Amino acid sequence: MRLVGWRSEVTLSSARRRRARRESAAGSRAGPRPAPVTTLPAQFDEWQIELHGRRVIYRVAGSGPPVVLIHGMLNSSSHWRSVALSLASEHTVIAPDLIGHGDSAAPRGDYSLGAHAASIRDLLAAIGVDRATIVGHSLGGGVAMQFFYQFPQRVERLVLVSSGGLGRDVSPLLRTAALPGVSGALSLTINPRLLRALRSGGERLRARGVPAGIYLQAIARALAPLENADARGAFLHTLRSVIDIHGQRVSANDRLYLLESMPTLIVWGGRDNTIPLQHGRSAHEAIPGSRFHVLDSAAHFPHLEDPDGLSQALRDFIASTEPALIEDGDWGSILERRSPRSRRLGVAEG
Repeated sequence: MRLVGWRSEVTLSSARRRRARRESAAGSRAGPRPAPVTTLPAQFDEWQIELHGRRVIYRVAGSGPPVVLIHGMLNSSSHWRSVALSLASEHTVIAPDLIGHGDSAAPRGDYSLGAHAASIRDLLAAIGVDRATIVGHSLGGGVAMQFFYQFPQRVERLVLVSSGGLGRDVSPLLRTAALPGVSGALSLTINPRLLRALRSGGERLRARGVPAGIYLQAIARALAPLENADARGAFLHTLRSVIDIHGQRVSANDRLYLLESMPTLIVWGGRDNTIPLQHGRSAHEAIPGSRFHVLDSAAHFPHLEDPDGLSQALRDFIASTEPALIEDGDWGSILERRSPRSRRLGVAEG
């Protein structure tokens, strides 16, 4: 596996590694031995890449089989820090900033789930990752499912954390944010004074051991980019692609059967008031062989509210499952079994 932009400047392709082993076995006649691959540092390094002329930020930690962490609405790759460092001893962890989120570019363009999934595919292809365990939180869960749907051959396992796209219900706050005119209200509401109040309030609550403090700090981090007009536009385009006044507009429920041969873990916060816990239970029942894990102390941000619990659930799941490999022929077989067809008889009208 080759990762472009890592600190290791001496990264060997698989072909070069095979050649190096042959030369080493041949002894001194093969010439100087190749420099060893540098072990990655135990930190969550930030990198920038230009994809299609646009800036994409991603963070990397560790080494080993790759795990991709996809953040949710108004979040960024930095929110995965605790989980990424926990997994880094056994895995290469890659966390992108979705387009329009974090420090990635926020162009005028397509912010659908399919566009986000394609952007992640392009990032992974550019840094040399062919297949990975894909983990998605909230909106990122919808992106992860769309990634599987579009590129099943690139997915080894799927993990959905308090995921969107599994039912209509969603918090009134998100439904309201999808209304026309919200952009102007956000430009007036989001200001440094509000953000400071949220951060300080979160710090005081956390100091008193109140879990809501973490939630407030997460909101402050999420809202900070919305001071920028381009980021506000990207947020609203993304939001309205999946949510309207009636709730979630996009659902994967009619296609969950496609995951029958994909190791799937569903994790939910037991106190989640943003997306109902029942969405996770129903998806678990619909996906053959899936696993369902509830983190009782967490609400909608398990990776922030209980990173140790989520990390342990991820490690246990990955260690106890074999990576899937779905080829084009396998995909056709899955669809064929669940897609009855019959010939339509009659005389075609001219």
